Amino acid sequence: MPSTVIRSFDYDPEERRLDIQFVTGRRYSYHDVPARIVAAMRSARSKGQFFNARIRDHFAFTRKP
Repeated sequence: MPSTVIRSFDYDPEERRLDIQFVTGRRYSYHDVPARIVAAMRSARSKGQFFNARIRDHFAFTRKP
């Protein structure tokens, strides 16, 4: 199901880095994210709700230009 908050996301398993682009255009990299969390996000009905509950405020991040 398309998200009204998250435009796209990609995961680098070697670096355990989750890159998220929001519909606002802002892009962030979340660090040390386990693959099981990303797998759960992929199957979540609401990506935005999942992000808010399981990723935001749980993992260190950097904002990308």
